[in-house]
Amino acid sequence: MNRPVKATLLSALVFPGAGHFFLKRYIPGSVLAGSASLALYILVSKAVERAVRITDKIQRGEVELDVAAITELISNHPAGPEDQILSIATAGLLLSWLIGIVDSYRAGRAA
Repeated sequence: MNRPVKATLLSALVFPGAGHFFLKRYIPGSVLAGSASLALYILVSKAVERAVRITDKIQRGEVELDVAAITELISNHPAGPEDQILSIATAGLLLSWLIGIVDSYRAGRAA
């Protein structure tokens, strides 16, 4: 397997920027890994925050300990700025992943 394919697979299957690190292109790899990490941090922190709010409602007795009630709370989409932040973070993660895949292949062929 040649270097461009290895770099592309690393960026696609491991994490954005992994292929760049394999090719010893540390600055683009760091930028991609940093942007993807930031987007992933935002997504995970918002998910944990939402889970804690639902758990608090269950513990206070506002919501019954029922699968249907909990599923309804989980499926309610956030409105306003929180929804916008989640959309931007998701788009940022996908964009950095795609850029990492394409650019690692390009950098591998150039090397």
